[in-house]
Amino acid sequence: MRTGEPLPAVGEVLAALATGLWHWDTAKALVTVDAEAARLLGLPPEPTTLTEAQTRARLHPVDWNEITGVVQLAVAENTLAEVRIRIMDEQGRIIRVVRSRSKPRYDPARRAYVLIGAMQEVTDPSPGTVAARSAAITGDWRRSREAFLLDAGRALAEARSTEEVLRVAAGLSMPGFSPDGLAVFGAEGDRLKIIGHHGQQPGDEDPFTHMPLDTDYPATEVVRTGRAVYLSSPEQYKSRYPVTWPLAEHFGRQSWAFLPLTVAGRTMGAWMAAFTYPVAFTPDERSVLTTVARMLAQALSRAEATESARELTDGLQRSMLPKLGPEIPGMRVAARYVPTGGGLQVGGDWYDMIPLPGGRFALVIGDVQGHDVRAAGLMGQLRIALRAYASEGHRPDAVLSRASRFLHGMTYDDDQDSPDLRFATCLYVEVDPANGTLDIARAGHPDPAIRMADGTVLLRRTDGGLPLGIDPDADYPTTRLTLEPGETVMVCTDGLLETGGHDLDTGWQRVRSILEGHRGDDLEALADALVQAVHGPSSHHTRGPLTDRREDDIAVLLLHREGAGCACGGPALTLPAIRRTMLTVAQAEPERVAVAREQLRELLHDWTSRDQVDSAVLLLSETLTNVLVHTDADALLLAEVHGSAAARRIRVEVTDTSDDLPHKRRPGELASSGRGLMLIELLADAWGVDPRGRGKSIWFELYEPTEPAEPAASSGASEE
Repeated sequence: MRTGEPLPAVGEVLAALATGLWHWDTAKALVTVDAEAARLLGLPPEPTTLTEAQTRARLHPVDWNEITGVVQLAVAENTLAEVRIRIMDEQGRIIRVVRSRSKPRYDPARRAYVLIGAMQEVTDPSPGTVAARSAAITGDWRRSREAFLLDAGRALAEARSTEEVLRVAAGLSMPGFSPDGLAVFGAEGDRLKIIGHHGQQPGDEDPFTHMPLDTDYPATEVVRTGRAVYLSSPEQYKSRYPVTWPLAEHFGRQSWAFLPLTVAGRTMGAWMAAFTYPVAFTPDERSVLTTVARMLAQALSRAEATESARELTDGLQRSMLPKLGPEIPGMRVAARYVPTGGGLQVGGDWYDMIPLPGGRFALVIGDVQGHDVRAAGLMGQLRIALRAYASEGHRPDAVLSRASRFLHGMTYDDDQDSPDLRFATCLYVEVDPANGTLDIARAGHPDPAIRMADGTVLLRRTDGGLPLGIDPDADYPTTRLTLEPGETVMVCTDGLLETGGHDLDTGWQRVRSILEGHRGDDLEALADALVQAVHGPSSHHTRGPLTDRREDDIAVLLLHREGAGCACGGPALTLPAIRRTMLTVAQAEPERVAVAREQLRELLHDWTSRDQVDSAVLLLSETLTNVLVHTDADALLLAEVHGSAAARRIRVEVTDTSDDLPHKRRPGELASSGRGLMLIELLADAWGVDPRGRGKSIWFELYEPTEPAEPAASSGASEE
């Protein structure tokens, strides 16, 4: 056997074939190239290592995006990745076209792709030529096409509105041939309309808007027949559509494709793709255009259905919401409603403002169970019923009792095997603008909050009953509050509190911080701030502790009482800001002692000494219990905070109608009573018993320390 000539080294062979080698590790974001590959990239012909950013700067942007899809597809199919890449210089001009072949593999440990490949310069055929038609069926073009269609389908599937669909369509860059102008046409009656366009100047669409469908124009023919029209040259366009050719001539395009937008066998419009160079529209190119047109039609159909449903449900919901009434002397009202629920975005939240005789008016807010059309329908009927009962002159408790009986009758039917029982929460507030009194009846609804003149926000506990519709004979006690000048009351549905993964407690803390952080007396701005902090961009709100991020409709009502002015109509007087809470504890309601303790803690929520807060709550409990145990009278609580921060005092006064004055006693170690006045004397900074014309008043005061109290010692510290 004769020995042949030794084979040349691999490097010599590659150099002779003008083929360069390269290596890309996506984890390190580095691309290593040999001298020939560097030359092909437009760099000095020497081995070098480039960053991904440096490499990307040498490639056409469209080709770089296609590489990602081709690599992923090659890894999935365990094949070679082959792409055609246009190389660009520093000025963005294409200097050559190379064909790159590589064997990519995926490293799951590093979550990275590693590629080793070769590249070689090829001749780039002009679009529409015979060479281009033969090149269009190569493997790399097909891979690019598949990657493009996957990306386009995903982007169009995620679009939720017509505007988003058109934006995605305008950004599509097809492999091997990219249109310069796009237009989406729709049919409205017997007229053509333009839904959107790209690549034209504003006003260029005017001649094509409201064009009759029988006009000799490619888009109207496509809408009429449902068949695509391909025009490869201006001469072909002019010969087939001589009437409308002058309208298209001045755009300077060379080829056009008009494709039907068909969904479920119905042609809903047409899509135009126009090119500045001749395109032969090979079978592969027509296949890409047809596939994009189908995806575009489906996306537009979904967006149209979504927008129609949203428009219908929003219109239904808002038609049932009232306009706030005329201006109220001395008061201002603001309201907001946001349908944040899923599905049809229609729910049972509502608010209302009802004029009453004698200059009074009622504020109503409620939430019917459910987020569907039935909930919205029941809400509308319940709102009308509440208006009717209130207009008849009934008090708040009677209005809610009648409304509960009405809703129970609407949702319960003995003839049904499985009745669709629904309930509704509701808060009814009768307002007297003359003196600021609020008579409140509550049916399972969140309590109102008061923002005082100094910005302090308190949650006002009110008596309540079952939600409407559960028990037709339910009672709804009435609570009377007084809205002082400069104060604002907020009532809302639970959506304002719970949206964003919050429960009622954490949701209330979030809303409270918004109310206290608001500056100024602009009620509309405050309403906007509340909604934005809950339903605005994610940067505006914080997540709650719940894993289930619950979304719900939001309704909120704000009522502000203006500051008092002088009788002559001059400017309002500036009075010292005083926090105040009042509560009656009847002999038959000893459980309201707990409510009084809670209200006092709310009043002192920002007190610097927590020990003093505990002392104030203890002394209040002692004085109230003393009245209930040792007299037959009811107790009236009045608690006030005077002064500015770090120099405040809290005065708590409990009044009753009994003339029996308390006396200090010296109880034994085993006595169960008699220590009330001893505790007051020990813990209060000042106290006293003041006789009244009828009855007496027991009061005590605590002075806020000038410096915050030292933190308590750790529970693990040793005691001696």
